[in-house]
Amino acid sequence: MTSERHPAIRAENLSKIYGSGESKVYALRGVTLSVPRGEMVVLLGPSGSGKSTLLNILGGLDSPTEGQVYFDQEELTAFDDYHLTRFRREYVGFVFQFYNLIPSLTARENVALVTEIAQDPMTPEQALELVGLARRMDHFPAQLSGGEQQRVAIARAIAKQPRVLLCDEPTGALDSKTGIVVLEAIARVNRELGTTTMVITHNAAIADMADRVLIMADGQIQKTDVNAHPCAPADLSW
Repeated sequence: MTSERHPAIRAENLSKIYGSGESKVYALRGVTLSVPRGEMVVLLGPSGSGKSTLLNILGGLDSPTEGQVYFDQEELTAFDDYHLTRFRREYVGFVFQFYNLIPSLTARENVALVTEIAQDPMTPEQALELVGLARRMDHFPAQLSGGEQQRVAIARAIAKQPRVLLCDEPTGALDSKTGIVVLEAIARVNRELGTTTMVITHNAAIADMADRVLIMADGQIQKTDVNAHPCAPADLSW
């Protein structure tokens, strides 16, 4: 692992406030964190704990009310809209609970939407091979299972070879067997491409596959655990 002195992502005193006056709601309260390059990080906590808000800010989809975010020593929170768009396009892959595939396009064509605008992408075929869908790339979403559709979404996210992969409840709509297959695809991307990976979940079992676990509650990181020996997804006690 790369030294903590040179993290992929660093955040200092992040707060996110919605509303004002008596209706003010804190989604984040003074969050500080550092994520070393190449790590697999799991954000664990109940709904409303601030996990998605934090991930969206780290990925440049949202901005904090207070605090700073740094990516490879550059301050994201100082970027204008143009530079934030470039950051998201060139450096970050996003995977969400719902697959957001275009129904009229095949798996290959869904992934190609990203590779056509990326600077140094892998081919759609390479990305789909990496997530175990080499034989399904000419199928339409309606012809694929939920787990296969999610793996297409992962292939689409990683085809541009992002530095960071951010996953928000990627197994939330899947059963345990299918979820493990999806987690294996995410772990393979982290391992083989060295992509710094952050996964949101409310499933505590998934934490066992992480290098680092951030436990969130009430808009704060309450505890950070480091796993000396992360387990393979297939070995998770779901």
